[in-house]
Amino acid sequence: MGIFRLRKTYYLYNPKTLEYERIYPSAKDRFAVVLQNLSWGLLIGTGVFFAFMYLFDSPLEALLRKENRLLQIQYDILMKELDLANDVLEDLQQRDEHLYRAVFQADSIPMSIRKSGFGGSNRYEHLKGFPNSDLVEETTRKMDILKKQLYIQSNSLEELIALGKDMEDKIRCIPAIQPVSDKELKHMASGYGMRIDPFYLIPKFHAGMDFTANIGTEIYATGNGTVIHAAWKQGYGNCIIIDHGYDYKTLYGHIDKYKVKVGQKVSRGEFIATVGNTGKSKGPHLHYEVIYKGSHVNPKNYYFQDLSPEEYDRMLRMAENHGQVMD
Repeated sequence: MGIFRLRKTYYLYNPKTLEYERIYPSAKDRFAVVLQNLSWGLLIGTGVFFAFMYLFDSPLEALLRKENRLLQIQYDILMKELDLANDVLEDLQQRDEHLYRAVFQADSIPMSIRKSGFGGSNRYEHLKGFPNSDLVEETTRKMDILKKQLYIQSNSLEELIALGKDMEDKIRCIPAIQPVSDKELKHMASGYGMRIDPFYLIPKFHAGMDFTANIGTEIYATGNGTVIHAAWKQGYGNCIIIDHGYDYKTLYGHIDKYKVKVGQKVSRGEFIATVGNTGKSKGPHLHYEVIYKGSHVNPKNYYFQDLSPEEYDRMLRMAENHGQVMD
């Protein structure tokens, strides 16, 4: 059986004969028709392709677009967390500077150091040229600044911890109580300053404070320290000197009996001697001195741990009296 290809038959109406006459297009005409149909097909196909490209994502493009949205969300979350961390750090810096360092009498850390950034314009050059490189560079810069400020703050806190430990020991060592039990303030004879010498009857500087008490009354160390003198001392009779460290020393004069010896460590409130009447003395009493950095200071400023505010105020007034000096 033969195979026949059917071809279109073309007719053209003839107005003269009023009939349709069959025509036979040339190969050129048929080629032109085919070319025209191909052109229209290519044009429509191209339009559909580009419309599909712009209106619909390919699976890969859809995945990349989804990943970009996820990265943007994660970036926004990270920036908020960085801002929150910076707020917390700034609050800690303010407390450190205006509270903790003030309490421990530590040197200030200038904000120019706390807030310093990083120099050099090429530090983040390697992050340029990538998609979202501006976001990556900004985040990296913020993170670097935060890490540097955290490092400075961490060192500051370590310094404060060391100062706190030292301060705890210092507080135990600084003279802070009266050397005899005198809450009622009945044994104070004379305070610190210019007084009339009881032997020579001339004005003389009195470098300590006198407490009248019966012979045998207990004398207490006023702060932690080490006994560096427990022997006779010209003018003071039997005398104890305690080195408290931190540039502080205390002296206890005219005592009767020693309860400690040189080299012995003592604690605040420890029984170290008894009141006597030895040396240059007009009667039983304790002569007490506080020495700071080699100079005598007024003992009245070092009774803050065993007196109430009212008692302390009364003691200050009594310490200013010009009563009889006992030595």
